[in-house]
Amino acid sequence: MSKTPRNAFYAQSGGVTAVINASACGLIETARKNPTRIGKVYAGRNGIIGALKEELIDTSKESKRAIAGLLTTPSGAFGSCRYKLKSLQENAREYQRLIDVFEAHDIGYFFYNGGGDSQDTAHKVAQLSQKLAYPITCIGVPKTVDNDLPFTDTCPGFGSVAKYVAVSTREAALDVESMCETSTKVFVLEVMGRHAGWIAAASGLAGQFPDEAPHIILFPEVNFNREKFLARVKRTVKKSGFCVVVASEGAHYANGQFIADAGSKDAFGHTQLGGLAPVLANMVREELGYKYHWAVADYLQRSARHIASAIDVKQAYAVGKAAVDFALEGQNSVMPIIVRKSDKPYRWTVGHTPLAGVANVEKAMPRSYITRDGFGITDAARTYLSPLIRGEDYPAYKDGLPRYVRLKNTLIAPKLKKFKLNT
Repeated sequence: MSKTPRNAFYAQSGGVTAVINASACGLIETARKNPTRIGKVYAGRNGIIGALKEELIDTSKESKRAIAGLLTTPSGAFGSCRYKLKSLQENAREYQRLIDVFEAHDIGYFFYNGGGDSQDTAHKVAQLSQKLAYPITCIGVPKTVDNDLPFTDTCPGFGSVAKYVAVSTREAALDVESMCETSTKVFVLEVMGRHAGWIAAASGLAGQFPDEAPHIILFPEVNFNREKFLARVKRTVKKSGFCVVVASEGAHYANGQFIADAGSKDAFGHTQLGGLAPVLANMVREELGYKYHWAVADYLQRSARHIASAIDVKQAYAVGKAAVDFALEGQNSVMPIIVRKSDKPYRWTVGHTPLAGVANVEKAMPRSYITRDGFGITDAARTYLSPLIRGEDYPAYKDGLPRYVRLKNTLIAPKLKKFKLNT
């Protein structure tokens, strides 16, 4: 084993966010401050695939200014992927490849930045390290706009998408209200959230008083009832002149079938969702005859760094920094978490939790956060959500557009034979 500091591997996984690069910034900057403990930080090109294909980006080739620029740059600077490693028993070949690559480049630290499936991968690598007696410290770095990781008070990435959805809902509602007398009466906004309605719930912050939009929120936690939905739309239009609906893509019927089931699966085996907004809009047209418009926030909601939550940016950076700090303290197979200390004033700190309890566990919204009728959020939800969207952290602008950093992403020379991924 080399006497020089061992190197680190960092990768981004799954759907990217407005602040995932802030976590990368915190991690790389902290590692650079500990040159006697950590050598180089290699980033996987396109997530874990970069490790399997031995496509390792040498972040030491990037300037201090470029790494600092990650703090205000959205998306995944090193590339991400949706590639799920199977169990150690099912796919020993790929796990052995990871160890071979790590050993070839003297990698002693593994940092994986992602959601539940990514934390599962980090946990498996930690198990593999013990099984094969190859010493490597594995730390998961939390990220998901869905806000569905357990144990952490909130997930980096969520606060910014929540802010975007709340702002967009308020602005669109004003538009619809101004035109509803002679034009559109129903507007449907589809947002992300497969099994957890956190993002849809955030839209509820747009309305400050009773009867303000959004008038209807559809959550995965509440079974969809077509008749009740249409009756509420009709009653709202009659009372207010218009109706704004915000729907989670994971909304489903009582039998579990997604309203927007596209009939295919993604790389993680999840049902591919999409098209909920037009389905709901067509229900309204066919049954009530109202003129409508619909929109799908899609990638816009998770990439909107120009209106990111300042709290979210700070927390994303903090978990990246903490990942390195915990590794150097001797922690292994853990994930940094946000711990809420108080609501008013909002105070938080960073703790950690074992990866074994995080992997593949989804945190749904508490029923106490949803109104009794199933169409809105309660005061308890507002207390939880409100602090997470506070503060603005605008990027620098040039010629009217945000200035986002682009890294060189210089690959190191491979030492092993090419490897074919399982497909």
